[in-house]
Amino acid sequence: MHGEYKVPGGKLVAVDLEVRDEQLSDVRLSGDFFLEPDDALGVIDAALTGVPAASATGELARAVSSALRAAETSGEVVGPVAMVGFDEWAVAVAVRRALGLATTWEDHTFEVLRPGPLSPATLAALDQVLTEELAAGRRGPTLRFWDWNERAVFIGSFQSLANEVDPAGVREHDVTVVRRISGGGAMFMEAGNCVTFSLVVPASLVDGMTFEQSYAFLDQWVLGALADVGVEAYFSGLNDVASPAGKLAGSAQKRLAGGAVLHHMTMAYDIDSAKMLEVLRIGREKLSDKGTRSAAKRVDPLRSQTGLSREQIVDAFEAHFRGLHSTVDSELRPQELERAAELVRTKFADPAWINRVP
Repeated sequence: MHGEYKVPGGKLVAVDLEVRDEQLSDVRLSGDFFLEPDDALGVIDAALTGVPAASATGELARAVSSALRAAETSGEVVGPVAMVGFDEWAVAVAVRRALGLATTWEDHTFEVLRPGPLSPATLAALDQVLTEELAAGRRGPTLRFWDWNERAVFIGSFQSLANEVDPAGVREHDVTVVRRISGGGAMFMEAGNCVTFSLVVPASLVDGMTFEQSYAFLDQWVLGALADVGVEAYFSGLNDVASPAGKLAGSAQKRLAGGAVLHHMTMAYDIDSAKMLEVLRIGREKLSDKGTRSAAKRVDPLRSQTGLSREQIVDAFEAHFRGLHSTVDSELRPQELERAAELVRTKFADPAWINRVP
């Protein structure tokens, strides 16, 4: 069996192995990583040989790290072990992929959805619906681009409504407030001022990754898409993407029981920062010592860096994703829209949900 894992921003890790009597056998680690001293490679192979094939990623990683520490202490290897461009978690993920317990992008065909403008509450409800559909096996992995006509604020699942949103600004600018199922920060979204997508994938695609690793892994294609439209971008912190001119985007995630992961991102295209500061309290606090001009720099619009229309940017993102992965065109199914409408009535438009963290 053969498995590979490319560490985001790091090196390729490959593992070849066999399974005998439900245990790993003949484990051979390779890749373009750096490892010192040379003898540490054999220590890692030996550490994994004989380990139960059903071991979780953390158990595999601990087996590697424990063996390396023991080898250092006993003098089996000379000097401290240095793993550069990879770590024990990367080795464990490659093992799980070899066993078929973790998957790669190439193992999946992604359904691409561009359903047109929908209400903000419906957009949030579809995140839950499509993630549940994947978990139930009724839909494959899905990339969905958002469109909407109403001015809205989407707050994170755990954010305080009173701390984040100014009721006076909401009334003045006719803003719809929606609480989404994922964590993260508030998003001020006027029609046409953001590029937003949701990516629903099986948990096997991020098997063994920490949340931080999974953010970079699921957003790596976005950096390539931004490069296609002339934007130099890089990861900033846990879940943000930035350019030299300022912050571009933020991501959020939700993992549901049943093995499905919701990952979505919002990128600023042309945000009215003055209006944003009237609606969002937290934005006002973060930028209180910088002023509106700096706010525009902090949430840097894609329009100023590309000169392209929002539609052209979305088209470029879709084309880049399709160029990397196996995709098929898809549509929202009647039962999915019915379920979303039900969730809007019973959850996403319900004041009890919106105010669940007052």
